[in-house]
Amino acid sequence: MMRGMLRVGLTGNIGSGKSTTALILAELGACVIDADLIVHKLLMPGSDTNAAIVRAFGSGILQADGAINRRMLGRIVFEAPEKRTVLEGLVHPGVRLAIEDRIRELEREGPDRIVVVDAALLVETGFYRQFDRLIVVTCDPEIQLRRVMKRDGLSVEQARARIAAQMPAKEKAKVADYTIDSSGSPEETRRQVAAIYQKLLRLKGSNRTERQGAPDHR
Repeated sequence: MMRGMLRVGLTGNIGSGKSTTALILAELGACVIDADLIVHKLLMPGSDTNAAIVRAFGSGILQADGAINRRMLGRIVFEAPEKRTVLEGLVHPGVRLAIEDRIRELEREGPDRIVVVDAALLVETGFYRQFDRLIVVTCDPEIQLRRVMKRDGLSVEQARARIAAQMPAKEKAKVADYTIDSSGSPEETRRQVAAIYQKLLRLKGSNRTERQGAPDHR
């Protein structure tokens, strides 16, 4: 049995509405840890991760200020799965350590809270098993496609390639405790998130059991 801080994983594929869900959870009172912000810091000039990525992919990915051009790097790795695997191996260990450090810091500040870790690859890496509960955000494939095209300025073919490079959302949903469909209006999405947050609040205040083990998707 567990008490104290409730640790919640939040994940979803590109264009699914995961970031919007994270913002709503933060507004409702959750402490949100954004894995993408951690990645930004790890890629800053002078970091060990930055140096390792430049060694692996060459100085051509650098901007004039020495920062890694994430858009260029993204194009490279999404076109070559083996390069994406290399990049993930360089970045994810540091991200995971930073997330764990931040969770411990929040726990020292006060354990009576809900901490949500917003990260894209929780299921693929198996990291989701470290959380008390997992939320997976999904949406209609056509809506997802339009969102990715608009957000990243991609063609239909490029957007479809980005989406196809990720684990299917339905596979992630199989290990979720809660799912959110963001295909509808912002109000509809907010209602779903608020309902789940109320469940998390009740869970935090109760005796609760660990998540049951799920098939390894790595």
